[in-house]
Amino acid sequence: MTPQQAGEFESGLQKRRIEYLSKTYPFASEILNFYSHILAFQNNLRANLDAATRKDSSWAAQASLADRSTLDLTQLLPHFRGFLSMVEQHAPAALSKTAHELSSQPAGVWIERLQEYWKSGGTNEDSTEILEQFLPLAFLQPYAELLGERTPKAPSLITVRLCPLCGGKPLLGVLRQEGDGGKRYLLCSFCMQEWEFRRIHCAACNEEDEKKLPVYVAEQFPQMRVEACETCKSYVRSVDLTKDGNALPLIDDLAAIPLTLWAEEQGFWRLRQNLLGT
Repeated sequence: MTPQQAGEFESGLQKRRIEYLSKTYPFASEILNFYSHILAFQNNLRANLDAATRKDSSWAAQASLADRSTLDLTQLLPHFRGFLSMVEQHAPAALSKTAHELSSQPAGVWIERLQEYWKSGGTNEDSTEILEQFLPLAFLQPYAELLGERTPKAPSLITVRLCPLCGGKPLLGVLRQEGDGGKRYLLCSFCMQEWEFRRIHCAACNEEDEKKLPVYVAEQFPQMRVEACETCKSYVRSVDLTKDGNALPLIDDLAAIPLTLWAEEQGFWRLRQNLLGT
């Protein structure tokens, strides 16, 4: 399968999952519809960057997830106006206004904002500010993911709480079938790479006492888990692929809005919110 065919196949899966979840959870249909436009843009940008970096190996070689002190925007910046236009057209009112205001700024402002976010994206943002970071995160994510996939991954002998490639915080947990059970992974909020993580372990404070690490599952979302910690009151939302092999973590997470409200009512804070703060 060629990269283009693989991308088309993945896009088809994403589209069908969004349609299914929109029908199953009508309250999430507006958010999922907007995310479908984000995905379409990101998939196209990813394909363009993949082709560009293969032609210009020197540009690709300069980029690093380990050292994010600089960002070469040669191939990225020409796509930013189109991204802002897409967001302005399809996003909720407040975000649409933000995109419109930024689109009227000179390119120097765009460069400064993108380069600044690249330096620390996914590592030190407060969870309450995630929507303020939407524009640079959603735009740069395809490039970060591309670099992550091309970066050699050294074997990890210990459980690490931050992404071994870029230092980003985990966005989600993912349970994948292994033997008679499931192996737990964490999904990076910036470069979208996964790494293994122990089942009984808090990703925020390293708590290991099983009695202090409750897992909550709602009948409405059988494929979703709220993996909480009574010690630090944090939680990681996880997608259990052993319960639903058709689930797509990033998309299913967006639809689980009631789980966010429930967790907040119980006094838990999410280690890292998703792209749309749901």
